[in-house]
Amino acid sequence: MKKLKNKTDIQLKEIDTDLIFKNLIDKVKGYNPGVDPGLLQTAYDMAKENHQDQYRKSGEPFIIHPLEVADILADMEMDQTSIVAALLHDILEDTELTLAKVKKVFGNKTANIINGVTKLDKIVFHTKEERQVENLRKMIIAMSEDVRIILIKLADRLHNMRTLSSLGREKIKKKAMETLEIYAPIAHRLGIHQIKSELEDLSFMYLYPKQYKLIDDMTREKIAKRKTLMDEAIEIIKEKLEEVELSSEISGRNKNFYSIYNKVTKQHRKFEDIYDLMAVRIIVNDIKTCYGVLGIVHSLLKPVPGRFKDYIANPKFNMYQSLHTTVIGSKGKPLEIQIRTYDMHKIAEYGIAAHYKYKEGSLQISGFDKRIAWIRQILDWQKELKDPEDYMESLRLDLFEEEVFVFTPKGKVINLPRGSSPIDFAYQIHTDIGHNCIGAKINGQMVPIETILENGDIVEIIVSKAPKGPSRDWLNVVKTSSARNKIKQWFNREERQEAYNAGREIMAKILRKNSLSFKNITSDIMEDVTREMNFEKVDRLFSAIGSHKVSPHQVYTKIVKKLSQAEPEKEMTIEDIEKKERKKKDDSGIIVKGMDGVLVNIAKCCNPVPGDGIMGYITRGKGISVHRGDCNNINNLAKMNEQRFIEVEWDKKSPYKFNAEIQIEALDRTKLLRDITNVISEYDLNIASANTLKVDKAGHAKFRFLIEISNKYILKDVIKNLKQIDSIYDVFRILPRK
Repeated sequence: MKKLKNKTDIQLKEIDTDLIFKNLIDKVKGYNPGVDPGLLQTAYDMAKENHQDQYRKSGEPFIIHPLEVADILADMEMDQTSIVAALLHDILEDTELTLAKVKKVFGNKTANIINGVTKLDKIVFHTKEERQVENLRKMIIAMSEDVRIILIKLADRLHNMRTLSSLGREKIKKKAMETLEIYAPIAHRLGIHQIKSELEDLSFMYLYPKQYKLIDDMTREKIAKRKTLMDEAIEIIKEKLEEVELSSEISGRNKNFYSIYNKVTKQHRKFEDIYDLMAVRIIVNDIKTCYGVLGIVHSLLKPVPGRFKDYIANPKFNMYQSLHTTVIGSKGKPLEIQIRTYDMHKIAEYGIAAHYKYKEGSLQISGFDKRIAWIRQILDWQKELKDPEDYMESLRLDLFEEEVFVFTPKGKVINLPRGSSPIDFAYQIHTDIGHNCIGAKINGQMVPIETILENGDIVEIIVSKAPKGPSRDWLNVVKTSSARNKIKQWFNREERQEAYNAGREIMAKILRKNSLSFKNITSDIMEDVTREMNFEKVDRLFSAIGSHKVSPHQVYTKIVKKLSQAEPEKEMTIEDIEKKERKKKDDSGIIVKGMDGVLVNIAKCCNPVPGDGIMGYITRGKGISVHRGDCNNINNLAKMNEQRFIEVEWDKKSPYKFNAEIQIEALDRTKLLRDITNVISEYDLNIASANTLKVDKAGHAKFRFLIEISNKYILKDVIKNLKQIDSIYDVFRILPRK
């Protein structure tokens, strides 16, 4: 929140902050009788004096904010140092007070925590500026060196979210999104369910007010119906536990709105099928009793098969432990039951903060080191420390033991599973970078690409200039499933390509032996054959041929059958034989009605190809010029002398090739020309000429190709497949203007 000085455009509020502080002292004394009230008083006086005449957007004195942050930490039963640091957490950023003065009065540890919180406030999320690198590294290091820094920051963010309505709409959305994407997940990682849930619900309310209201209305209606069911179950269980003299605390709890929203939208669960909308929570003294209570619950209420989870034997990554079971209550409705100890409940609500409980100067640990998988393995526990501050100095948590946060040279944060290598990092950046990775630098030093990454590393990938491809050995190194899948996909694709090439070559040989080639076969015929062979794509059919899963002769038989259906064979007449003889003399591909052996030229102005409507024109000394029927030149000639026109037609049996010009328009990129020529060569077509018409500053490229084609249907097919190439947005044949 921005602090305001002597603002006249807001309504200032008079609040008894001394009374609020007195209540804070009483709360801290309630869980920590050994607290030093004088030290807290000094912190409060210093904060009040330095924040004097500063007000929040709501009009409240600014000192209210650090008091509320300290109160949130007191609810979590945090230690004295945390409360002092909370009272002073904004003092370095918003007042003239120096870090040296804070150190002198409160010591290095408190001052370092305050300084750590101040640095966190300066972090700008979702930017690409290079300074983000150091800021985010400081955040990670701060959290791992003293977790109280992030706990104070979470409390700070929680109070700001509670009072967010006084800001403008844009700032509200920005803060709420940042909270949902950054701070709530951190609270979840630390196991602080109470703060995580409230942060999520407040963010949800501000970002998606309509959806929030819908979930609110649906939940209220559902809870009203299920409350009777829950109360009945609580009464049955409570009565039985009292009968066997088991001490317990039984209550109901409601699921937070954002969790419900996620289950409905992301997990595609029906609202009616969310069984843990309400749950009965049973808290007992020890682990043994947890399992005893579970047996009693199952004897009273029928358990739902497959709905039991033992988080005591298998804790979650954030230390959460409980027994979860779903039972059938009255009226056949399911109800979730959670069973845990008081220590487990404290951890479930406050996560890591639950382990900072002080009574008369001694820290109560309760086997903390055995239950948290992500505590640094090298941490030496000292269970009998008289000075809790000494213990706090030795406590260095790597909050993200299951994850490491590393950085690109430009400051982008990449999170990976612990144990990841630069190979994982490379694939996280881009698939092609992963495939062509040949080396890496970590913090400016060359390292093997199998090196394990650590929190805060700055990683630079060295890429081969020539396409390289991954090594199969990488599959034994990578940690991320995405990298593993991409490597496997590359090898699968390579194998498919090899099989495809082999299959296509096999088919080409068989076709050549029978005086055919792929240019005689349209894509429609190949697609029909592919479907008959139960394949989705022609490529897969060729791959199956290449890997010897399909007989090429079987495919050839189907192709020939399709060709014969497309153009039925007819018995040759004497006239056909004569035409065939004439064809040997005149191989132009054009039949001139009533004339044999005449010179025929294909007009270059319109380049007609078989399938186009054509017209012949008798020239002076150059034979017959054949034009497209819609050619402008032929229309102009018709106006001058219609008598020189002669009827012509295509010789369907002629192997003659004709020139067709096409234009290709695309967004320029590397290997674009290669991809274009590859498609044309698939049809065994000759490229007579190729020209780049234009590549402008915006990257728009235009190409023209003159290709030799046997008929317009093949040309149509070529154009269709060229349009499928990535970045090409138009392909068309160059025709005469009308």
